[in-house]
Amino acid sequence: MQNIKTSLILLVIFIPVMVWAAPFADSYQLGTAPSAGLAGNGITDIAAGNRMMWFGTGYGLSRSQDNGASFESFGVKHGLGAGSVSALWVHGDTILVATANDTLTNASESYLSNGTGLSISTDNGATWRHIRQTPLDYTSVQNLSYDIAVLNGTIWLANFGGGLVRGDNFGETWAVNPPDSFLFDPGKELNHRVFSVIAVDDELWVGTAEGINKSTDGGKTWKNFNHTSQEQPISGNFVNGLACQKTGGRKIIWASTWKAEGEDEYYGVSKSENGGLTWSVVLGTPEQQIKAANFSFDGATVYVATYDGLYKSTDFGETWYLFPQVIDPEIDEKIYGAETYSVHAQNNVIWLGTSDGLARTTNNGYTWDIMRAFKPTGQGGVPRTYAYPNPFSPTRDNLAANDGFVRLQYNTLRPTRVTIKVYDFAMDLVTTVVEGKIRYTAGNFNEVWNGRNDYGDPVANGVYFYCVSIEEDGAFWGKILIVN
Repeated sequence: MQNIKTSLILLVIFIPVMVWAAPFADSYQLGTAPSAGLAGNGITDIAAGNRMMWFGTGYGLSRSQDNGASFESFGVKHGLGAGSVSALWVHGDTILVATANDTLTNASESYLSNGTGLSISTDNGATWRHIRQTPLDYTSVQNLSYDIAVLNGTIWLANFGGGLVRGDNFGETWAVNPPDSFLFDPGKELNHRVFSVIAVDDELWVGTAEGINKSTDGGKTWKNFNHTSQEQPISGNFVNGLACQKTGGRKIIWASTWKAEGEDEYYGVSKSENGGLTWSVVLGTPEQQIKAANFSFDGATVYVATYDGLYKSTDFGETWYLFPQVIDPEIDEKIYGAETYSVHAQNNVIWLGTSDGLARTTNNGYTWDIMRAFKPTGQGGVPRTYAYPNPFSPTRDNLAANDGFVRLQYNTLRPTRVTIKVYDFAMDLVTTVVEGKIRYTAGNFNEVWNGRNDYGDPVANGVYFYCVSIEEDGAFWGKILIVN
């Protein structure tokens, strides 16, 4: 065991700051059933509850009780805050959901994210208690919750602008609880910018922009582990993900450790098997850096969702396998874009959350079922075809093999053949996406275009038109704005 440079490890006393009582909570009884369908295609979090799988998306919270055959979704009218799910915690019938919105600033014309509150259900989503952002709000800039943990009846929120926040008596009162002895100041103290939190037995682990903090007394005192405080340190001080693996008598803390301010820091995955005294970097090197987002464990097997795809290790990080592109041959669908944001593995079933939908495999990734949110075409005022994302950036959206992809959604009324052509603003043919493609049943389908012409050249910025010609049905037009 390596000796630790104890002079650089912080052992500190908690100083309470600002306590709010709970008049900021609203209760909701469902007046209508949850909305049908998956809420969104950007899957930020996945968690298992009693008889349910829960999914945080960019447009709200979804659940499925039949392995993805159908979904129900919750939003503002059900008691959630507006915007996307930024953090999710599930245990049995208890669900905690933090939400956030992006706001365009007039001064810089850039987006700032701010939280829209925390919603709590203790009855599997039948009723919700919504806590508005005000009692959690210790700053007006970038105050949103990235992670949630519960320890001995206390809720812990990892907030970027709001710091580490605790809710005693399961959220009846709230207070900021910095993981050190300094006066709360996220503008000055990097350790007060909090991104991740987990509760393990009686331990609290907190990841910030200045390393990993551990408390064994409910947040009163802390030790800090960072890139410069140990002989065997984490790869980087920006810790945006934490998880604990317990198997075969081993207790392993895993961390997504990104590069922060140090020149020798780098993006990777770090782990500790001795309570944080030493760390090993098991995925990522200074030459091949890995941006990890989320962890899951199925016994001794480790899964890591990263910006390069899904990694798997069966030997605790000694060797890794990178899954290939996710393909669903049954419905002729693929996941475009390498980024994976969330993963949940249990009993040889893997759920994978990406920027381009949700996927599930029961055979180690040999085949996948892909599930997406979309508005059915040709009903409820929705046209027979539309494109998404729109505007579309071929250099940023749904990237795969150096190409971006836009989806052209349409529906068929019977078995038929489909041809799709793209035209420029002068109505000159740019490319043929598909020609005479057989669709054997009625239903909703999509084809993808990579933003290139028939010669393989990227098209210029501007407005393009496309025509979906459905045999014995008609021709249906749509418009795409290309922006790079």
